Amino acid sequence: MRTGDLGLILFLGAAVVIAAIVAARVAHGTGLPGLLLFLGLGLALGESGAGIRFDNAGLAQALGLSALVLILAEGGLTTNWVHARSAAPAALLLATAGVAASILVVATLTHGLLSFAWRDALLLGAVLAPTDAAAVFSVLRKLPLPPRLAGMLEAESGLNDPPAVLAVTLLSELGSHAPSPALIAGVVLYQLAAGAAIGAAAGFAGAWGLRKVALPASGLYPIAVLALVVASYGAASLARASGFLAVYLAATVLGNTRLPHGPATRGFAEGIGWLAQIGLFVMLGLLASPARLPWQVLPALAIACVLMVIARPVAVLVSTVPLRVPWRQQAFLSWAGLRGAVPIVLSTIPMNAAVPGATRLFDLVFIVVTVNVGVQGPTLAGVARRLKLTAPAEPIDVDVEAAPLEALHADLIETRIPQRSGCQPERRRAPSCTASRSSNSGCQPRRTSR
Repeated sequence: MRTGDLGLILFLGAAVVIAAIVAARVAHGTGLPGLLLFLGLGLALGESGAGIRFDNAGLAQALGLSALVLILAEGGLTTNWVHARSAAPAALLLATAGVAASILVVATLTHGLLSFAWRDALLLGAVLAPTDAAAVFSVLRKLPLPPRLAGMLEAESGLNDPPAVLAVTLLSELGSHAPSPALIAGVVLYQLAAGAAIGAAAGFAGAWGLRKVALPASGLYPIAVLALVVASYGAASLARASGFLAVYLAATVLGNTRLPHGPATRGFAEGIGWLAQIGLFVMLGLLASPARLPWQVLPALAIACVLMVIARPVAVLVSTVPLRVPWRQQAFLSWAGLRGAVPIVLSTIPMNAAVPGATRLFDLVFIVVTVNVGVQGPTLAGVARRLKLTAPAEPIDVDVEAAPLEALHADLIETRIPQRSGCQPERRRAPSCTASRSSNSGCQPRRTSR
């Protein structure tokens, strides 16, 4: 490759990123989800626009899964464990029973209404079953929702990928012979259990190690955290477990542990997450062919209506009625099942496996996702207000950067206030006060412990 070619590639890549950042700012001001503009940017750069041709389904699948790992890592690092813990039972049911219900409803109705073969109908239902972490995190975190409700949607988007990935993979590999429900249930159970164990182990072990080791530069901490999260995906994949679940749990553990330079780590992860979203959606827009899409508009609109009006509400009812979730929250959960990059990436799996009709499936899913996000995303705030689900904004914790004491040339001073001291507040337990002093300071209090 010549130097001039490399310079042109870097210039065009930077120009695309800058254009995507401008599009994100425009989307924020208009209320549209930014991913729609990213997809539009990819279509504009594609074969019917600027003429860039990209039709490598295998490369798209690999890059798409890698981008989803980074997006899930950012979501886990910024997830509040207190909220996620209270929402875990509902999120787990939505990610398992809800996914199964959505697949069956979409497959049954598309088979009956659109005359899809059963294999194609089940594959379409499996591809469209999972909600999308990027769409959920980017849209819902702008809304002042009750913590438990927001936790349900965020945790669901991090947990429902493994069953859907497994179903799509099995249906793509077995062709017209659909796997038995018992086989799917058994493998899903193993993948969830093993993925959760690997992710939790990576998170706790990484948190312990980062608290013990003083790295020579603050910039190494975000890199170490991200490396640990990505390593959990690789370990889970080698064990044939759920890599996505391992990533989400490892990132959640690390994000809720007091680590050195925690704010910088979360800021770094957020930047990487945005870059992954931009690259992912632009790439998927390049992979789509505008010349083919008009032929699939009518069936895609019918499928989108089935998904949003029937399949998603049924999945929510099946998952939340046993937990006695209030009907207002059930209604919002039904409307907030945002699809995004995950279904489009999953549709590249049958394309890469050369399944007959896979190209048509990709086009249908592309249109359905565009309609789903374009219709539901901008209306979520209004729906939340009508259902009276908006909650006052909670106080935001102030993060303070920390560094090893030896790097600050400081000693730690610990002083305890006696119970009968005049500084002691009434009816409160004596707090432990800490302070640091510089070894070069001329004004130093008497040291009680070092």
